[in-house]
Amino acid sequence: MEIIRFADIHPEPWRNGGGVTRELASHPKVASAQDGAWDWRVSIADVSKAGDFSNFPGMERVITIIDGELLLLTIDGEEHPLEKYRPFRFSGEAASSATLPTGDIRDLNVIVRASAFKGYTSIVEISKKRAHPVFEGQLAVLLEGKATVSPGADPEDVSDGASPAPSAAEPVELNRYDAVVGSDTRSPEISGRGFVAVISIDKVDSPNV
Repeated sequence: MEIIRFADIHPEPWRNGGGVTRELASHPKVASAQDGAWDWRVSIADVSKAGDFSNFPGMERVITIIDGELLLLTIDGEEHPLEKYRPFRFSGEAASSATLPTGDIRDLNVIVRASAFKGYTSIVEISKKRAHPVFEGQLAVLLEGKATVSPGADPEDVSDGASPAPSAAEPVELNRYDAVVGSDTRSPEISGRGFVAVISIDKVDSPNV
């Protein structure tokens, strides 16, 4: 079970000085230090100043406000008010800029190479009664509340069609903005009270030549 601790991530300043970004995950990882060299990236940004967004040719973006009230995003001359917990998709190569009518905000960014991947962000309310699994190709980020994560049941423990036995491992406490990496063999399960962002990165089938 892999947990990415937000407190351990070093913030990187924007080129225009308008904020800082913390990268949660990217692929391929060796390209993470070069803007746009990766095929996908998930990050959290603090926006403290109005200004232009970086341009990412060939990419598609999904941005979600996770702290603060409102971001006014202008894309190719058209204004879009972005409210908290409402994911918004737009082209990474579009001319885009933002203003902060209600003050500083923090946002969750998913950027993917459009020819190879499709990125999705869903806001999910978690429960103590029913654990939320995190599958392969997914990343779950605790946005608010209190939550723990446990390794899921081992599929190989299934016998005679019975359901897998629950994991005996002790649950691990999550802090705000910690991320849980999904798995196809033993999907981690998050439970508690609050909200998580579930990011899914799906491969795009290449067109037949």
